[in-house]
Amino acid sequence: MSDLPQVGGKNSSLGEMIGGLAAAGIRVPDGFATTADAYREFLRADGLAERIAKRLADLPPGDVEALARCGAEIRGWIGATPFPPDLERDIRSYYHELSKSSSTDISFAVRSSATAEDLPDASFAGQQETYLNIRGVEHVLEAIRHVFASLYNDRAISYRTHHGFAHGQVALSAAVQQMVRSDLGASGVMFTLDTESGFRDVVFITSSYGLGEMVVQGAVNPDEFYVHKPMLERGRPAIIRRSLGTKLQKMQFGDASRAGRSVRTLEVPEADRHRFSLADADVLELARAALAIEKHYGRPMDIEWAKDGVDGRVYVLQARPETVKSRASAETEERFRLKGRGRVLASGRAIGHKIGTGAVRVVAGAAQMASVKKGDVLVTDMTDPNWEPVMKLAAAIVTNRGGRTCHAAIIARELGIPAVVGCGDATTALHEAQAVTVSCAEGDTGNVYEGSLPFEVTTTQHGAMPELPVKIAMNVGNPQLAFNFAQLPNAGVGLARLEFVINNEIGVHPRACLEHPQLPAELRAKVEAAARGYADPKTFFREKLTEGVATIAAAFWPKPVIVRLSDFKSNEYRKLLGGERYEPEEENPMLGFRGAMRYLAANYRECFELECAALRKVRGELGLTNVELMVPFVRTVDEAKRVIELLAQNGLRRGENGLRIVMMCEVPSNAILAEAFLEHFDGFSIGSNDLTQLTLGLDRDSGLVAEAFDERDAAVKALLSTAIQACRKQGKYVGICGQGPSDHPDFARWLMEQGIGSLSLNPDTVVATWLALAEPPTPQRRSAAA
Repeated sequence: MSDLPQVGGKNSSLGEMIGGLAAAGIRVPDGFATTADAYREFLRADGLAERIAKRLADLPPGDVEALARCGAEIRGWIGATPFPPDLERDIRSYYHELSKSSSTDISFAVRSSATAEDLPDASFAGQQETYLNIRGVEHVLEAIRHVFASLYNDRAISYRTHHGFAHGQVALSAAVQQMVRSDLGASGVMFTLDTESGFRDVVFITSSYGLGEMVVQGAVNPDEFYVHKPMLERGRPAIIRRSLGTKLQKMQFGDASRAGRSVRTLEVPEADRHRFSLADADVLELARAALAIEKHYGRPMDIEWAKDGVDGRVYVLQARPETVKSRASAETEERFRLKGRGRVLASGRAIGHKIGTGAVRVVAGAAQMASVKKGDVLVTDMTDPNWEPVMKLAAAIVTNRGGRTCHAAIIARELGIPAVVGCGDATTALHEAQAVTVSCAEGDTGNVYEGSLPFEVTTTQHGAMPELPVKIAMNVGNPQLAFNFAQLPNAGVGLARLEFVINNEIGVHPRACLEHPQLPAELRAKVEAAARGYADPKTFFREKLTEGVATIAAAFWPKPVIVRLSDFKSNEYRKLLGGERYEPEEENPMLGFRGAMRYLAANYRECFELECAALRKVRGELGLTNVELMVPFVRTVDEAKRVIELLAQNGLRRGENGLRIVMMCEVPSNAILAEAFLEHFDGFSIGSNDLTQLTLGLDRDSGLVAEAFDERDAAVKALLSTAIQACRKQGKYVGICGQGPSDHPDFARWLMEQGIGSLSLNPDTVVATWLALAEPPTPQRRSAAA
């Protein structure tokens, strides 16, 4: 790294890793680099540097077309300038030295490494050209000259101007690096934090078949993996989440006789698209390499990697500091929330967490970039570095292709604007000048809505929070938002809902997964399509449930995460794929076949075992023992006893490996016979919604009686107080996960004064409720509490 002024961030980092990380088992392909001095000597020939400076000085600011003409002219000058003799001799010498130590089939990647590149406060990555599969010294010399010229492509000129870097102070080093045969394997990018939330305890890995340019450019939607650092360091198989990308294309080596370099783009076979491009062992090896690199550099890193399809090994191609999320303040929370709904026109991967509105500008290619005006929603197939000058004008960006590490995603994060990438059909689904709302505030999936929808932005500052006599936890259903929520002040998760994972991540009835070979052909095909990437539908159901729970548990590790066992009603189960085959039609599902009664039923027992297997894997194999269990809707003490026995039979024995099992207190019988129920559980988590419904005889799904629904009713409070005191008397956990405390600060205060141990709130109310509870009660509040 001490050579950074001479060879730039990319090359200095490669040298640093070769010299300092080989002992850690990290493989970096060998190569050599030209220096900044060599570049400056090249520019001194024929007064080239002076001509470039004068041409840039005459460039009018903000004129995209003038910028394109200027860049093209300068690149033409550089391409026509010969190398100084000494430089050409040295390049030939190092090329032959490297070739002698390698096979006769050797080829090289020729890349750029700007001397202002990959600084902690700026990233020049991806601005200059890369040339792949270069064979023969003459072609290497030609590629180096093109790399030098690319310091003056349109994006590089615009970026330096925008960030105040003097053009003449940025020099270029060329990297000549032996290529890994990832064209026959896989490649991608990994970060030592989550790129959307900035969460530091995961390694985020993207992967696709073939050469990595397809991932970096955003030409494919790659597979994604998250690995939990704390569990990886404990030797656990710490993959907590997988997402199967479409991976429609791959880049491979082409005919080497064509001008000494050749790559070609091919369609990926259908069968390969439907499986993950990396095995779990490779994912874990990459994550361990990422940890070693992060530890060596002492900061979050952005790393390119490749798996050689010939020798089967994984290589690191470059590493640079991550420059966006690692600089964000952890004490400022900005939240965007839609206040209206519209028709969804397109969906893809959400980049960032913001919302943007504007008129659609469909841009077919770089030649039409000048049509983009400030505040437009830029819609295109994909972007590359040449698009950067107009991307900063956009209110939002939407692309057909690309994953969360593609060019459009990287630039959108850097510019702080929302982007939805990998939609597939954005350029046809969205129409020129159409008003749309681009929302990235709803999890991993970004949606483009018809019309300009209202939304709100709230900014919360939170440093050290005041002490309270009650713990403030939160309710989390969506694993995709867990990394964001974990950065709020909290004492863990008081309610993690399995229903969200089953509904949104799985979408198939568990019985249909178990019986898929016997299903009718049409339904069987749909179930198998949903389970792509996994061995079979049964494995798919179990693993997706594992991943959903593990993501939330990892986000809040080591704080407790109370996972409620599935609490779908029969009408909700019927909406899952295949559900109508297995579920009864009930007049009042809210009071029917649900909760503990369902788990104990013979016709559901095998489905419940799938659920238990997933939770057993989270706690046992993955090591996330902060997961605790909650059993919902236990009507009788006999049910309580039997469900605890059933859990033990499925490897979830209360007290074993620290497992705590609590019961959801939501039926009046639970409070009335609290001491008897508590003999079988480690405490109560109060579900005030159902408890209010059943105490007051109200259907909480009915709008006709909505005005009468109030958790603060005296009868409800009497039952709540009974349950709280019973838990306190036995020294057991008592918390509340119902909606009431989130909606009513006075109710939250009353619960605190009753001695409840934990309030689990909706994430958007955590900070406000916490601060309100820290204030002294007003006389009115005392009166209400009394």
